[in-house]
Amino acid sequence: MKMKILVTGAKGMVGKALVNNLKNIRDGKNKTRPDIQIEEIYEYDLGDEAKLDGFCKECDFVFNLAGVNRPTNPEDFMKGNFGFASTLLDNLKKWGNKSTIMLSSSIQATLAGRFGTSEYGKSKLAGEELFFNYGKENDVKVAVYRFPNLMGHSRPKYNSAVSTFCWAVANDEEFTVNDRSTELELLYIDDLVEGMFDLLEGKEKHCEFDGVETVMKEDGRYCCVPVTHKVTLGEIVDLLQEFKEQPVSLMMPKIPDGSFAKKLFSLYLSYLPKEKFKYALKMNCDDRGSFTEMIHTLDCGQVSVNISKPGITKGNHWHNSKWEQFIVVSGHGLIQERNINTGEFVEFEVSGDRIEAVYMIPGWTHNIINLSKTENLVTIMTCNEIFNKDRPDTFFEIVK
Repeated sequence: MKMKILVTGAKGMVGKALVNNLKNIRDGKNKTRPDIQIEEIYEYDLGDEAKLDGFCKECDFVFNLAGVNRPTNPEDFMKGNFGFASTLLDNLKKWGNKSTIMLSSSIQATLAGRFGTSEYGKSKLAGEELFFNYGKENDVKVAVYRFPNLMGHSRPKYNSAVSTFCWAVANDEEFTVNDRSTELELLYIDDLVEGMFDLLEGKEKHCEFDGVETVMKEDGRYCCVPVTHKVTLGEIVDLLQEFKEQPVSLMMPKIPDGSFAKKLFSLYLSYLPKEKFKYALKMNCDDRGSFTEMIHTLDCGQVSVNISKPGITKGNHWHNSKWEQFIVVSGHGLIQERNINTGEFVEFEVSGDRIEAVYMIPGWTHNIINLSKTENLVTIMTCNEIFNKDRPDTFFEIVK
């Protein structure tokens, strides 16, 4: 059965991301969750009270993300968080709607450690108990998530240090880090959204809390998204400086799949001003064409693009340990290689019409010839190391 899903707080950071990705599923753009069938998405925000009653009548599932986190008066925490929760549940109860309800709470609701006097935490805790009691009294499934610090595209200089740092570094603005050793537990927005999809499929993870620490427990009272990252402010700003330097240094930081660095780089890029979307690369030009380094890596060498003018031969050298791949993407060329010890010879005719990769083997002198009389030959070249002018490991020797 296709669901009608209500998302409150739909204009907030989490709400926008969740709604956008629910729409991808509804519209068939995301096919990774075939068990989730969506008919309608109801988007609600505080101030749209006239719509809430109808949404509560029709919906089959509720994501309650609405709340207040930076009010002018501390007492507005309770009014905005606990108060709206009461209104939402009253409307659902009025229509006898027993839809599953997800509640976005906060780790501050533990009231542990530095959160002991948090008015925000107190309002979130009150909301949690309201939902738990409602679920018990009305036989409704309630999923309460105590989120840690969230990491996604949000307004800088508001309530996210990570967003503020990303914005500042991307836009050349000054910022201050009071204590580089301060550690944050961060939940990335994409991981949160995947956790909400798990909930829709009935595959959510459960937990309890020991202070502010999440303890996974199959029958835990709370739900959680188990993929979080604990990093210091110093580590965050150091990574951001690496990202900022990448267009100049060409060095691509290590960003393994699932790593904090990979997620932070994506978030950082979302704050780039439009004029920084494009950056120039240094083209080393001569009468033969050009050679341009594009990307350097810490452990996988570099990637470059070579352009050879019609009739030009490039190369005629060999390496001891360095090896390369030549991938012609446009034009018509010939790659020749000869073993410097045995004289064994091989050649490959290559073309952008049939893209292939050819290894340049250590100990084999090699070249690449543009066979065309009118068109440039464009070749992507990978190398297992970054070029070092002090130790080039490159020795001239004509192939043939």
